[in-house]
Amino acid sequence: MIRRFKFEGDIYETLDFVPMSVRRKLDRAGIKVSLQQWNSLGRGERLAICHLPANLEEEREALVIFINEALERAKAGESKTLSAEEREIADPPDEASQRLVERATAEGVTLNKEFWQKLDSDERYALMKLGGEAKVGHNFTAALREMVETHA
Repeated sequence: MIRRFKFEGDIYETLDFVPMSVRRKLDRAGIKVSLQQWNSLGRGERLAICHLPANLEEEREALVIFINEALERAKAGESKTLSAEEREIADPPDEASQRLVERATAEGVTLNKEFWQKLDSDERYALMKLGGEAKVGHNFTAALREMVETHA
């Protein structure tokens, strides 16, 4: 199963963009696939990546092999290998970062420890990825609102 967020809209119909759950899976596997590379893959390959498991180390290794072979067939180059530090975001911390808290506050949401604890790891990852990094993702506000509505 693939985790589907409302804030991503119809992304799951077209798979023209990398869904958040796939981004987390790729972070866990330690690779980055550019949007151009993602779109060079066939729809079936993108669907397979969405649904392939990546919980166990051997599953992540198989996923990386599958993706790199698919990229090679598409003549799209290899995926980028992430550093250990870059991989850490796949498992969000027990508390929101100060940057994320400040950005949520700017959107009128109090992102305290109590609220953060209500979120599951996929929701935390989405907020960290969209609002906790140097650049704010365009879906940050929609994602934040979705989390508030879900856990109100």
